[in-house]
Amino acid sequence: PLPPFYSPPPTRFQGLGQRLVVLSLSALSFTLEPSDIIAVQEQPLMLHCQVDGIPPITTQWRHNGLLLTQDQHHTTFINGSLLIGHFQKTKSDGSSDEGDYECMAQNSFGLVVSRKARIQAATMADFHVQPESVHAEESGVARFQCQIHGLPEPVISWEKDSRPVDTKDERYTLLPTGVLQITGVRDEDSGKFCCVAHNSAGVKHSTEALLTVSGSQSSVYKEPMILVGPENLTLTVHQTAILECVATGYPRPIVSWSRLDGRPIGVEGIQVLGTGNLMISDVGVQHSGVYVCAANKPGTRVRRTAQGRLVVQAPAEFVQPPQSIARPVGTNAIFTCQAQGEPEPQLTWLKNGQILEPRGHVKLRNNNSTLTIYGISQNDEAIYQCIAENSAGSTQASARLTVLWADGLPGMPTHVQAEALSPTTIQVSWREPDQNTQDVIGYVLHIRRTSDPVEMEYEEAVSKVTLQQIIRDLEPSTSYTFYVKAYTSHGASNPSENVTESTHGEVPAPPSLYTKVVNSSVVQATWEPSSKMGQHQGFRLYYRRAHTPLFTGPITFPHNVTQYNIAQLDPALVYEIKLLAYNQHGDGNATIRFVSLREAVEKSGDFQTQTKHTAAHCPTSPQRIKVECFSAFILAKSS
Repeated sequence: PLPPFYSPPPTRFQGLGQRLVVLSLSALSFTLEPSDIIAVQEQPLMLHCQVDGIPPITTQWRHNGLLLTQDQHHTTFINGSLLIGHFQKTKSDGSSDEGDYECMAQNSFGLVVSRKARIQAATMADFHVQPESVHAEESGVARFQCQIHGLPEPVISWEKDSRPVDTKDERYTLLPTGVLQITGVRDEDSGKFCCVAHNSAGVKHSTEALLTVSGSQSSVYKEPMILVGPENLTLTVHQTAILECVATGYPRPIVSWSRLDGRPIGVEGIQVLGTGNLMISDVGVQHSGVYVCAANKPGTRVRRTAQGRLVVQAPAEFVQPPQSIARPVGTNAIFTCQAQGEPEPQLTWLKNGQILEPRGHVKLRNNNSTLTIYGISQNDEAIYQCIAENSAGSTQASARLTVLWADGLPGMPTHVQAEALSPTTIQVSWREPDQNTQDVIGYVLHIRRTSDPVEMEYEEAVSKVTLQQIIRDLEPSTSYTFYVKAYTSHGASNPSENVTESTHGEVPAPPSLYTKVVNSSVVQATWEPSSKMGQHQGFRLYYRRAHTPLFTGPITFPHNVTQYNIAQLDPALVYEIKLLAYNQHGDGNATIRFVSLREAVEKSGDFQTQTKHTAAHCPTSPQRIKVECFSAFILAKSS
């Protein structure tokens, strides 16, 4: 909020603001960012990076967070792209060209950093699942499987007796997962089968596995049985999901698919491979779920089921990227960044390429989706980037903050000082700015508890002729932070330096004090603890004969003692009793009571019930007292 005396002229920043906003949109941004690549050993590798912005623009690269230097192995082109002359997974010095690469571009408006591009070497490991020999009956099902890790994902093919399997035979189903299924097995299918894996790193052959075929007992009834059901899969959007289901039985069971949640599987991108394998092309997040494979005996309700879970992850993408803005100095700037993905992306902010840590006047909220900069100054002018990242990928978007500064604005107030006056007041003083003071129309003092966030500060407007202000109604023993801005009709100065001061501690309030005459020479003092006594607390008791100069005391008590008997008093006199509470900040105000022992004793004699007088010694009746004599007691009461 602006001070009551400040009314910003609408035309002062209007043209400048529009011009700067237009400039900020094209100040510096990526038109092409590096992408994830699987590189081939000893081959050249090009990482692309192109930037649009106001020249001159300088481009640099980071590898695993460290700045890359130009050498014989790395070349940065004028357009920003990076060439690695001979990609090496492991160099002679133990380093590697693998890792995360970022393109950084900088001009006079700021610095931006591209998304992280992960570069991995093409590899081919050994088979960790080798095909095993199979014995099958005629008209039955045979299945071979091999598995191997590699980058990129190896393409699997099969050979029979050292010749490629005939993929035109519909009885042969080759799954991309490395599975070969043969349905309606015949005697001529017998032979040696070998799995072949190849990618850009090379070609590898598995061990051979033998298929033997025996005579069929097809006329014998066999319950439906699922030999292999779907496995749990975790994929990224646009990949292909293969859910395998191999069933046997006689008559041959009918294989069908459904979702456990009852939702329809759909038809777009759905294909059945062989006799029952489900293939989902170009998977999306909506395909995530549990899939159930059912093998039914024809014409009956006899069935067997197996199920597998498909999890589809989606890289982070922006729903609302941050937008460039222009704001007058001293106001607040808010950037909003919303991203979606599976799993939910984590958001990180950069300022001119460096991680932005929330502190002071910079705050992040709503899981980092909202960046707020309070009381902006020239130092806050920069390019801000929102990085959205999850296990499936990352993306970035940038926005520029332009700080509008009118000519002739005053400098910031100087020599700001704060002095505690009491437990509830602090005086803040300052001096005029060093420049452009002639147009100052007033000052605004910003106040907050030091432990509170910036947005909880409040303001007090101060006349231009008053260079100090007493802030009242503060809390005792509490630290407060202050800063001052000078205002003209054109806007506010930069904020002054912060100053911090704590209010004085508060002494205890006067305790409640009660007195009771025990007898003609003893008075009992009873009290209740007061609030705000602090850690070091207690009570001090004083007493004296009325109208005499000196007190007896203090008699000091700890905070848990609330009673004391004052003895050896003169029954003919009036006494003044004083009690105060104290803590580490000092003595509080005292509570005073006057006690007349003579009047108290006489009053007690007037009203006290007299007991245990014998009938032979009944006293003479005083005036206004009715006396009734009994055998053992005399009851005295007012008439």
